[in-house]
Amino acid sequence: MSKVFFHYTEQSFPLSNKKEIKQFIEILFQLEKKPLTRIDYIFCSDEYLLQINKQHLQHDYYTDIITFELSQDNHTQAEIYISVERVKENAYNLSTTFKNEILRVLFHGALHLCGYKDKSKKEEELMRKKEEEYLGMYNNDK
Repeated sequence: MSKVFFHYTEQSFPLSNKKEIKQFIEILFQLEKKPLTRIDYIFCSDEYLLQINKQHLQHDYYTDIITFELSQDNHTQAEIYISVERVKENAYNLSTTFKNEILRVLFHGALHLCGYKDKSKKEEELMRKKEEEYLGMYNNDK
């Protein structure tokens, strides 16, 4: 049974290979040697995520992703909120496809749960390296 779930606050959007993406996220956790119980990805609008950012983190700015770890023990349980609008804009600004950028953000949230951070320059470089590594692995499986 899957441990990764996708939810939509508004309408869903076209994303092919959802089952394979969910399975790959579970593989990412296995490769990182991090037990996984459940992740709920919630795809939402900029405004929806801005309200969460203000309410829970006291940040008054748009972001593409917010990760909440809900684990009580070593087994990862989390909610990850992703702004579909922000991902689309980032894809355009980075001259990449929406599919590639949504995968990068999905993996980014999972990597946070595996212990990777991105506050310092060094941490951000490692996070980007891991994102690229998993994007490459996922795309090579196709």
